Amino acid sequence: MWTWARSFKSAALARRKPNIPKSGSKVLVAMSGGVDSSVTAKLLAEKDYDLSAIFMRNWDTRDESGTDVGCEWEKDWEDVQRVCRKLDIPCRMVDLSREYWLRVFEPAIKIWESGNTPNPDVWCNGEIKFGALFDNLPEGTDFLATGHYARKAHHPQNHRPQLMRASDRSKDQTYYLSSIPESSLDKALFPLADIPKTQVREIAHAAGFHNASRDESMGLCFVGERRRFNEFLGDYVRPRPGPVLEIDTNVELGQHNGLWTYTIGQGAKLPGLAKKLFVAAKDRQKNAIYVAPPDHPALFTSTIISNKFSWIWSDAPPSAAFLRDGFRASVQIRHRMAAVPVTVRHRWTGNAVQITFDEPHKAVARGQIAVLYDGDHCLGCGTIDETAGVF
Repeated sequence: MWTWARSFKSAALARRKPNIPKSGSKVLVAMSGGVDSSVTAKLLAEKDYDLSAIFMRNWDTRDESGTDVGCEWEKDWEDVQRVCRKLDIPCRMVDLSREYWLRVFEPAIKIWESGNTPNPDVWCNGEIKFGALFDNLPEGTDFLATGHYARKAHHPQNHRPQLMRASDRSKDQTYYLSSIPESSLDKALFPLADIPKTQVREIAHAAGFHNASRDESMGLCFVGERRRFNEFLGDYVRPRPGPVLEIDTNVELGQHNGLWTYTIGQGAKLPGLAKKLFVAAKDRQKNAIYVAPPDHPALFTSTIISNKFSWIWSDAPPSAAFLRDGFRASVQIRHRMAAVPVTVRHRWTGNAVQITFDEPHKAVARGQIAVLYDGDHCLGCGTIDETAGVF
């Protein structure tokens, strides 16, 4: 186990009392229309807080289509208002669709165009919910609460906020929250930290919420429920056909419509294949995709590099990272995966880190987000810029 550096540049956040809500605190709850944020609002309404709700409009299919087909945000906004009326708390909407387009969607499109695999949901929390929304908080707001399954603790010595996994590990969302700035985490509340999803629904039913049985939202918010991902992305990224090659023989097995149509580790859906093959590599110069059998060494990565790793405690990365042996941690490169053990070393340029797996890991794609943990403590995240394999 490693220890944090003892000297901190951020005197305002270091060595002071933990920032904990008290009677009369002005709390704003971010609501989406779903059951998690609705129960979050109910739990807060039972406290002696000055409580109000806010709904973010981040995306509207009418913005891209120019028609009235698909008014998802309006349906969500109506659900939020119905719950708030039942709880007798005020609510308002803030339009952050421009910020989302510029700070999340456009950068993601550029990464897809390059053939890499971004994760806009991680960026959305750091750039929008705990970024742009914080810039639009009503004056005097003490805390922003969300329906995320995560927990906030405070370091026992310096009292700085720590992002921790939720008690319900099957629903833990710290992966998606890993880009949150410390200043925002300091003012964040996660009332669902110790409540399992099944109990959340029970609370919603007992409260008579109309959305108690509402399905969970899945996938990227801007793709929508009824569109295939490649169909949606095809509206923004031009097709660029190229060969699909067998990695050992260089034999052409078919064609792709663009590097962005496949991600590393994905099954190669090509007509006439006698065996299962998976995407192992991409060559931007040749505009080629290479495929391999399921246990081929080319599918495994031993080391990843993130050139701009973002530590939640930005001024105090783990001191052991600067030593030759590095420090021991665990990493997730996808939300739904078990964290795996790694060694982390700080590189000599900027905030770059090198993360070495104990055992080579399968299906690691450039552009994905690597999130580091020390036990249940989420330390931060970075985009995977380089990978080194065993092939």
